[in-house]
Amino acid sequence: MSQRTKAHIDFILNGERTEVAFAPHKTLLEVLREDLNLMGTKHGCELGECGTCAVLVDGRSVLSCLALGLDMEGRAVKTIEGMAEGGQLHPLQETFADLGAAQCGYCTPGFLLVAEELLEKNAQPTRDEIKEALAGNLCRCTGYIKIYEAVELAAARMRGETLEPVKETIYGYE
Repeated sequence: MSQRTKAHIDFILNGERTEVAFAPHKTLLEVLREDLNLMGTKHGCELGECGTCAVLVDGRSVLSCLALGLDMEGRAVKTIEGMAEGGQLHPLQETFADLGAAQCGYCTPGFLLVAEELLEKNAQPTRDEIKEALAGNLCRCTGYIKIYEAVELAAARMRGETLEPVKETIYGYE
């Protein structure tokens, strides 16, 4: 049996220069999970329809199931593992936790990274702008409202506003 040829790329992964060798047919999703052991980026539909595998490439959201690993040469890739900095959660991660915006959590990494891209471009998005930005991400657990509220609260906190999450009561219980 002949030895299989491996592709080699050099890129920035979560702020650090990284080199990796992999089968040239692999998607970015496969390279991240199988070759770099980063399990935060999730397998979803693998058709580009659910947003579960979203990562940031050069600051823009990309569906890693549709991107070839080879195309990442010299680029900057950010996964959910690179979102927190210096031991501090990103404001989006904090507000998702504060508001219970993540239920099973499977879709959460994709939502967080797409929302981060939005807030980098627009510090004060409207609810409609948030909905539009997150429209490519699907969640089977939530009704999306808590996700939208978490993005709004994170945006406010990032602008220096001291808003606190609204605690809802259901049947008289918090």
